[in-house]
Amino acid sequence: MISRAIYLHGFASSAQSSKAQFFAGKFAALGIRLVTPDLNAPDFGTLTVTRMLDEVGSVLAQGDPGPVVLMGSSLGGFVAWHAAARLAAVLPAHPIDRLVLLAPAVTFGRDRQEDFGRGVVDEWERTGTREFFHYGENEPRQLHYEFYRDALSYPAAHAQVHVPTLIFQGMQDDLVKPQGVIEFCHGRPNVSLRLLQDSHQLLAHLDQMWQETRTFLGC
Repeated sequence: MISRAIYLHGFASSAQSSKAQFFAGKFAALGIRLVTPDLNAPDFGTLTVTRMLDEVGSVLAQGDPGPVVLMGSSLGGFVAWHAAARLAAVLPAHPIDRLVLLAPAVTFGRDRQEDFGRGVVDEWERTGTREFFHYGENEPRQLHYEFYRDALSYPAAHAQVHVPTLIFQGMQDDLVKPQGVIEFCHGRPNVSLRLLQDSHQLLAHLDQMWQETRTFLGC
């Protein structure tokens, strides 16, 4: 039985996102607290994947010893995958026992054109910053190019992850390409993929995802 669950929100989102609140309520009904760290802190403008991973490690270390399920949405799924690879040996008392990933950005950093558009990334690198609409803050925010440069050092395909993993992916997702996720899952026997007729947010399948997640976790 898992002792804790941690949910990692997506890019330019927040710990109060619709999915985070939905799963927090479901876990609470089982007596399990869902921890939802703010991965933007202390400042969205200086965000990096390395900093997000450090935050996940800090959250893991602060809890009681025991197995943890790590959930992640979009970029949060990308970070969760790397956390499972990076933290296993560092925090043996807080093992990541399961991963549940929602439209995980597992191909992020693989191709500039696919990520944001080659011209966009080139301009971002030249100017040093780029404006993104931050859905958690409901306003445009600047983000330093170091975010993308840092992400390039974390190819998800090279991360060694062996824990049981459940992935939900929308077939109408225009941000995380379904084919990239399908290819990523191929040849990974620890990964189960569920393809849904939904968009990137997967909001039309929340109840189904919860039922499958509960079965997957055995709780």
